[in-house]
Amino acid sequence: MRFEAAEQDQAQERQAETVRRCALTRRHLAKDALIRFVIGPDGTIVPDIKEKLPGRGVWLTAAHDTVSDAAKRNAFARALKTKALVPEELAALVDRLLADAALSALALANKAGEVVFGAAKIEEAIRKSRVIALVHAAEAAEDGRRKLDGKALAMTGGAPITAIRAFNEGELGLASGRSNVIHAALIQGGAARKFLAAAERLERYRKGSAAFADENGLDTDTE
Repeated sequence: MRFEAAEQDQAQERQAETVRRCALTRRHLAKDALIRFVIGPDGTIVPDIKEKLPGRGVWLTAAHDTVSDAAKRNAFARALKTKALVPEELAALVDRLLADAALSALALANKAGEVVFGAAKIEEAIRKSRVIALVHAAEAAEDGRRKLDGKALAMTGGAPITAIRAFNEGELGLASGRSNVIHAALIQGGAARKFLAAAERLERYRKGSAAFADENGLDTDTE
């Protein structure tokens, strides 16, 4: 019995380490569904995307409208119990930081050889069942997207495959060191999965709290 109780305590401790409460909605969510903020030496709120900055953290649901509402409703000062200066356009700043983090991860995945470019190579990777996700530039034509998405769907037996559409041609080109990047595919590998997680986080953030709630079966009420 003591052994079972100890295991239960350890499980609760592990859960506490991975769950935080949103300072605006008051919901307890997994850390990867939230964004951490800290207060800097000058009293300014700083997004801590990598969760490495020192100081007491304030956690918010990772949705652009939640961050915007928190800034308007003085949620940071209430959570920290001190005066807090909130940068103008904080929600846009977080968006940029999330995008930069994802594009940096894409660059690393490309260096690791876990990204392929060009229709022929992408289709070959699909045929070999190596693709874990597709990446389409924002400017990509609808028929081009449908063609590659359809091929991937056929090879997976109807199981949907993730298609990232968060970046434009210029952003994808800069991250990959290539020009005219309209389509790409992520192939199996740790670096590719890290980019996929970062890109999906950015896309969820941009969709906002309503989409977040729909995906997680939550209501959208705040205090």
